[in-house]
Parts: sequence; C-alpha cells; structure tokens
Amino acid sequence: MKDLVIVCAGGFGREVLGLIEDINSSSRKWNIIGFHNTDQDKEEGSQPEEICGLPLLPRQTFNALPHTTCLAIATGFPLAKAEIARKLSHYTFPTLIHPSVIKSPRVQISETGCIITAGNILTTEIELKDFVTLNLACTVGHDCTIGKYSVISPGVNISGNVHIGMGCNIGTGSSIIPGKNIGDWVTVGAGAVVSKNLEPGVTAVGIPAKPISTRESMPEFS
Repeated sequence: MKDLVIVCAGGFGREVLGLIEDINSSSRKWNIIGFHNTDQDKEEGSQPEEICGLPLLPRQTFNALPHTTCLAIATGFPLAKAEIARKLSHYTFPTLIHPSVIKSPRVQISETGCIITAGNILTTEIELKDFVTLNLACTVGHDCTIGKYSVISPGVNISGNVHIGMGCNIGTGSSIIPGKNIGDWVTVGAGAVVSKNLEPGVTAVGIPAKPISTRESMPEFS
C-alpha cells in the first residue's frame, strides 16, 4: 500500500476520500494518512483536528512527510489546483478512478493527478491530460480532449469531437454540443448549453451559452 494525503479538506475532499475507500474495497492500494489544507498556516486555531476520522495534518507535520508520499488535490477550482500542483511538484500525484467508471480501452488518461469519480462514462478516442477532474455522472463522447487542470462538474454532457482547453471550469449539468472548441481558462455556467466555440478566458452562461465577461489576464501555466 502507498501512503496518500488528500490536499484540500472541504466537501470535495471528503468525496475523494469516499472514492479512495471504494478503490480500497476491491484492492487495498492506498494508506490514507489524512487531510491537509495548504493555507492552514494562515488559519491556526480555526481548523478541526480530524475530518471523517482522519487527522488534519498541520503544516509542520505535512512538510516532514517523505516526498514519496502521494497527494490527491481535491479542489473544484482549476486555478487553485494548478497552483497547488506547482507548489508541491516534488510529490507524486496519482490518478484515481472510481471502480464504477465505464471507459473504452481507447481512452487515454494521464497518470498524473486525474480524479474520476463514480458514474462517469467515457466512450472512445478520448484524451484526459494531467490533473483533470471528472465529477459525478458525466458523459464524454468520442474524440474529445480535456486539458490540464480542467474541472468537469457533476452531470455534464460532452458530445463528440469537443476540445476543452487548460484550466476550464465546466458547470454542473451543462452540455457541449458536438465539434465545439473551448479555449483555455474558460468558465461555463451551470446548466448552460455550449453551441458555439468559446474564446480563451471567457465566462459563458445561458441557453445557448453567451460570454458575459473575459479574464483581464491569463494564468501562466504549461
């Protein structure tokens, strides 16, 4: 068994704990050491000692862990995930896939930092790059790519031949029709229907999805 710490101890962190427990129920792979919040040093005295029966590791304890320790970054915010991954790049970030996920052998999933939760269906000729999160019950059609750090929220329907760039945040219950391109660091609102290409850095909402704002500057990650 490999030692693992869940970084970010919010609601999604507890869901990731459940995912790992489900993986362990069929094959004891992970020894879960506990949780860690990267900003704990700013919140001393306001943190619980335990979450779901596991310790919340203070900064000093976390920093003393060997660099062979595996980390799961459990945040639903792409930029925060990218910043944590860069800050803690000397650790190992395994990809975690729930046993219920249905996927073709022709799906390529990065071995670095992806989290794929229960109920997802991935068809064929799909590529997920580093640190992609697929939350509950999403569908991903043929010939899609999803860029690094992107977060796909619960119940999203991604049709075939869709390209999603780096750092995108695709809202709960949204849909992307076939053949559309979504640029880097795009936010799609919950329930939106993407029927046109979206330029980098925009936030788009509605049916059909229309841009309502654009980032003043783009995050610098590769």
